[in-house]
Amino acid sequence: MTGVSTGAARTERSADYDPDDMMIVAAARALRGRLVCFVGIGLPSTAANLARATHTPDLVLIYESGTIGAKPTRLPLSIGDGELAETADSVVTVPEIFNYWVQAGRIEVGFLSAAQMDRHANLNSTVIGDYDHPSVRLPGSGGAPEIAASCREVIVLIRQSHRTFVEHLDFTTSVGFGDRPGDRARFGYRGAGPTLVITDLGLLRPDPETGELTLTDLHPGVHVDQVRAATPWDLAMAKDLNTTEPPSAEELIQLRALRATENR
Repeated sequence: MTGVSTGAARTERSADYDPDDMMIVAAARALRGRLVCFVGIGLPSTAANLARATHTPDLVLIYESGTIGAKPTRLPLSIGDGELAETADSVVTVPEIFNYWVQAGRIEVGFLSAAQMDRHANLNSTVIGDYDHPSVRLPGSGGAPEIAASCREVIVLIRQSHRTFVEHLDFTTSVGFGDRPGDRARFGYRGAGPTLVITDLGLLRPDPETGELTLTDLHPGVHVDQVRAATPWDLAMAKDLNTTEPPSAEELIQLRALRATENR
């Protein structure tokens, strides 16, 4: 069975926004009231800067390159974009970011993504296929294992299909909830792990007992059958599914303004 494409879902949604827009807006909303966020490039960076532009102007953005309190006037091209250093409150070394900030549990929420994720929110960003002879060699872990282990909470942004949602990871780069309840505690991990997974189809949260991901919210225009078709296991679902609030006019205005800066 093949996964449902984002295009199939898009046909039933408002022409004002697409699935990526919905993911970004949902992620930005999840940062309401937060203090410190570890940001990655791409959708996470857009979401974090949208949160600053809409409801959380004092959110402290930390990028892996060592910038603390970055306030970019345009979306950065990479973690090494000079815009981040020029607008930051402080610039420190990468070892300090991880030793003092991440591993010490000083980061409130961190963003992650991956090429593969399993039902317990374990992530693979290393290889597809056999490790020694992979069909695809991915960028690798970077700081993801430390973020997954030590940030107080983790938000995962990932598109939902049989390509990304898998029964068994080809390689475990970052541990979500391990293979059985209590693994995070056994591994000595400081953080709570992934508390929210945002896909192009809906929102998933871990079961508090088992750590297995549970669908709690459907994005507007998405049907349960689409989510089931995009998931290779029997996905757990909340008894009362919510519908994600669609992006507001103000959120879309600010998002478009941010995207207009991408090529500046």
